Amino acid sequence: MNIQNDQNHQSGKNIDMNRLAAEREKIIIRTSAIGILTNILLAAFKAMVGVLSNSIAVILDAVNNLSDALSSVITIIGAKLAGKAPDKKHPLGHGRIEYLSSMIVSAIVFYAGITSLTESVKKIIYPEEADYSLLSLAIIAVAIVVKLILGKYVKTQGEKVNSAALIASGSDASFDAILSASVLASAVIYLVSHISLEPFVGVAIALVIIKAGIEMMKETLNDILGQRADAETSQKIKNLLTQEPEIRGAYDLILHNYGPNKNYASVHLELPDKMTVEEVDRLTRKVEAKVYRETGVILTGVGVYSYNTGDQKSAKIYNQIQKIVMSHDWALQMHGFYVDTEQKNMRFDVVISFDFTPKEALKIICSEIQEIYPDYTLQITPDVDISD
Repeated sequence: MNIQNDQNHQSGKNIDMNRLAAEREKIIIRTSAIGILTNILLAAFKAMVGVLSNSIAVILDAVNNLSDALSSVITIIGAKLAGKAPDKKHPLGHGRIEYLSSMIVSAIVFYAGITSLTESVKKIIYPEEADYSLLSLAIIAVAIVVKLILGKYVKTQGEKVNSAALIASGSDASFDAILSASVLASAVIYLVSHISLEPFVGVAIALVIIKAGIEMMKETLNDILGQRADAETSQKIKNLLTQEPEIRGAYDLILHNYGPNKNYASVHLELPDKMTVEEVDRLTRKVEAKVYRETGVILTGVGVYSYNTGDQKSAKIYNQIQKIVMSHDWALQMHGFYVDTEQKNMRFDVVISFDFTPKEALKIICSEIQEIYPDYTLQITPDVDISD
């Protein structure tokens, strides 16, 4: 009966994940397709206005829209590749491909900014007269409104499905609206006062594009390298685990990301030393199901720390050791403590801050404990501050 329930649970997880992945891919593709069509139309109109009015700022604005369209194409390709089913070489799927597509989008944005900067500087050195019409100004004004609406829509959809590429595209579209507004303002100033600010506006546009490209690269690179686990998610998982009466604490939680919405985790649970293997097995299966149901995170590894029960001497030793360890500023946490008073050995983990070396920390702690318990064997494991 338990085997059947486990199989049903695992099957349910797979169905949920596959359904969510399919819906997510569909939203990304639909949103990106809308972005492509909109940006191509805007690029065409702006290019026409830029050529007819001899405006470098408007032409660069059109190029920027064209790069946005290309970015959306890459986002679609990335989503399709990331949605491929797991295979023998990639048993956890291809979700991280989406981070690579985000990096390519960032590179395109950065390149567009460099190109725009070069052309704008050329226009400052070799200025040319612009010639705006009311129709061209109207087209730019409409483009601003369209970009604002598109930016909000794309960013909202990106946040809905946790797509870094869509969120970046939405933010970029909002930037574009601001840049287009500056182009419109410089055109109006030129018509009123015949002072040409166009090439300087072009430089400003280029610098904003370059900055956006660099920030997108940094964010995507952080995703690829691996970031500290989200504090809210980590705390929620720990709270869910410690709701069980047998679990005194949840430690060493590590989240492994294999693409957006594809999170796996490992954790250590502090359990009573009297629990049997069968009881531990039943408990871990229960909490695995609960964590997945509440957070979508799959617990792939659950380690165990035992803690002493029904022993006043052990409790006294625990309090003494905790006081010694936590008296140091660099000791952030002590957990997994267990002492065998008959065999005279004790073991525990210490979370050490990044501004102190583990080797020196262990040397200090061991020295202080051995002064009080010289005949005990110590097994102290240094941990790093991996989660909030």
